[in-house]
Amino acid sequence: MTDPKQRLSLKNPLHLLAVGLGSGLSPVVPGTVGTLFAVPFYWLLATYTAPVGLWIAILVGSLAGIVICGRTSADMKVHDHGAIVWDEFVGFWITMALVPSTDWQIILAGFVMFRLFDMIKPWPISWLDKHVHGGLGIMLDDILAGVMAMLSLWAWVTYV
Repeated sequence: MTDPKQRLSLKNPLHLLAVGLGSGLSPVVPGTVGTLFAVPFYWLLATYTAPVGLWIAILVGSLAGIVICGRTSADMKVHDHGAIVWDEFVGFWITMALVPSTDWQIILAGFVMFRLFDMIKPWPISWLDKHVHGGLGIMLDDILAGVMAMLSLWAWVTYV
């Protein structure tokens, strides 16, 4: 059986974005490494744009991600291969959207919360992960994990 990663071409911009500029090709915990690579992009958005800039990046990243992840998944011939981490980028950005901060402790808390929701996949994330396919399915479970982590981070920052 051919390794699906051999079907990737980093010269293809869709593939390059889908694998998080190569971060998803990590041999260990590619989703976590992909989320880690999303942090500097978040930091740039939080530092150099108005809060609306992050929301625009989330909207564009989510819509583009349906195409990016769907096409790459089809090319790899595997649904939601672990190397596809664009959805982690967007999920992390969503996590930080209600508490846009450049404070490293808040970013770390957001990172941990997003990874927990993404890995544990509580209902309805688990249902979406199993029942919605294609690019929309790849994006949707991480979008919802990001929303759940965003609300948790907001509550933590607001009430703790």
